[in-house]
Parts: sequence; structure tokens; C-alpha cells
Amino acid sequence: MKLIDLHCDTLWKLMDMDKDGDLMENHCNVSIPFMKAAGTKAQFFACFTNLKDFENAGGYEGCYGRVQEMIAYLNRQTKRYPEQIGLAGSFEQMQENVRAGRISAFLTVEEGGILCGEMERLEELYEKGIRLMTLLWNYENCLGHPNSRDGVLMSMGLTPFGIEVVRRMDELGMIVDVSHASDGTFWDILKYSGKPVVASHSNCRVLCNHPRNLTDEMMKSLAETGGVAGVNFYGAFLGTGRAKDAGTAQADSRVDAMAAHLLHMIRVGGSEFPAIGTDFDGFGGDGILEIPDVSRMERLWEALRRAKVPEGQLEKIWGGNAERMMREVLG
Repeated sequence: MKLIDLHCDTLWKLMDMDKDGDLMENHCNVSIPFMKAAGTKAQFFACFTNLKDFENAGGYEGCYGRVQEMIAYLNRQTKRYPEQIGLAGSFEQMQENVRAGRISAFLTVEEGGILCGEMERLEELYEKGIRLMTLLWNYENCLGHPNSRDGVLMSMGLTPFGIEVVRRMDELGMIVDVSHASDGTFWDILKYSGKPVVASHSNCRVLCNHPRNLTDEMMKSLAETGGVAGVNFYGAFLGTGRAKDAGTAQADSRVDAMAAHLLHMIRVGGSEFPAIGTDFDGFGGDGILEIPDVSRMERLWEALRRAKVPEGQLEKIWGGNAERMMREVLG
């Protein structure tokens, strides 16, 4: 089976956290050798920026500059290792990389606030290879409102500029990602987008009552658009946190919990709905990580096989559903 992972934060880990290594050799969950061991067909690399890190460095303007640096970094990496990995901006380019024996690297943005209300920036990001944008992270921005335990904020949706951006992303052939969005923003995105919409790294709220996760109604509606949801490996969104000692907790990333969320996605959204969006290198801590890196993905397949998931369905989860969505949106 060929893996398509819709979300990792490896660029951020390499450039802002570890500040060491590269895609070939690093201390991350994702590397070229790990992806090859996993049979990765395509990896979506997020250009993620945290606004708080730029409070004294230009705010969202500083974030926008950092995204430019992340784009340039991945370009340099693909030129450094051209036989192993290549950039892709379309379904056909991914297929070309397959024929050349290369992993495809897709560029994404996680935190649409970097647009700062300027549509020209969206156009520029597209020209530089960005093919998916997670409109929100954890802060209100020029596009809309984030997930929150505050009911009022959770009900708020897209801004007028956010509506324009969603429509323009459809026209350009960019994937609109609802992960991190408030419930109100989620429903607005589905209202204004005419293409399949994805939740690149989100789980099931009925199994883990976290505002980052999707309700059953949301999953049904996403599936009806032809969209997909990528199961997130972070224990806090899987519902596998456990008490460590008084006043603290650690979130274990358990394979059986991942399988449970995928099985629920199938029950609610159907066989064409579930995908993979590991969120690798976007979470840490001292919890147990039963899949420590992408090379160990077979542990999830084994759990799904124990649950009697047919091989054909496994193929769809591993990459088939994401590939179908990509063909329709990216062209």
C-alpha cells in the first residue's frame, strides 16, 4: 500500500524547534528514509507559524516571512535529494514522481492569518506551490474563528474576506482545510466552497470530546462534498490522555484509539471518507507514542486488520481516498 499523509509539521520542527538535521537525517517523526520504509507516495508538509512566536517580530507579517523561508527550505531539500523526493502541485505531478521513484512533497500553509487581508498573498502562495491551506490555527484571524471551548466563539464563522478566500481557493485549485476551525467557520466553509473540503488532521468528537474534533454531522457533511478527514495521532485528540501525577496529565498516542476513530469515520462518513493526517512533529511531550515515526505505520494497519477491515478499505484509508480528493481539487 502507498501512503498519503495529509499533515505533518516537520518543516517547523527542523527549522524552529530542533534547528538541526534535514529531511534525510533528523530527530523527527518524518524523514526520507522513514517515508521510504513506509511506502509513502505523498507527504503534505505544513508551513506552520505560531503567532505568539512573532509577537515582537511583526506578528502575522513576521509569520508570512517565515512561511516564505519554509517554502524555500523545502525547495532546497528537493534539489539536494532529487532522486528521493520531488515537489508536486497536481495529481499528474505526483504520478510523474511515482514513475521516477520519488516521494511527492506537497506544500501547505497552517494558519491563514498570514494573508493579512490581502488576496494577492493567496495568489503568491499558490504560485510558490502551496496547494492546501488550513484557514485557522488557534487564534481568530482575518479569515474566521478557531475551535474553542467558549461557546460564543465556537459559533462564529468566516469573515467576509474569509468567504472570498474560500471561493478563490476553489478557483485556483487549492484544498480548503477545516481542521482547527470553529464549528461556525466549518459550516460557513461548506456553505461557500463548491469543491471537496478536507479536515487534514482531525478526529471524531463522539469518541473524544475536544473542540478540535468533528461531530458526526460534520463528518457526514464533509463526506457528502467528496471530502476526507485524516486521523490525527495526537493523544489529546484521540482521547488517550491519562493522569501522570497530581495536577498533570500526559497524552498517550495509542494505535487502538487511532483504529477506533477510523472505524467510526467509516461508519459515519462511509468507505470513501477516512484518510491519514498524522500531525507528526506537531506534538510532543512524554506520553507513549506507539507509532514513533512514519516507518512504523504498519502497526496501525495490523490493528485495522485485527478489526477485520478489508484490504480494499485499507487501501482507501492509506491513500486512495486522499488521492481521489486530490484528483478532483488539484487537477
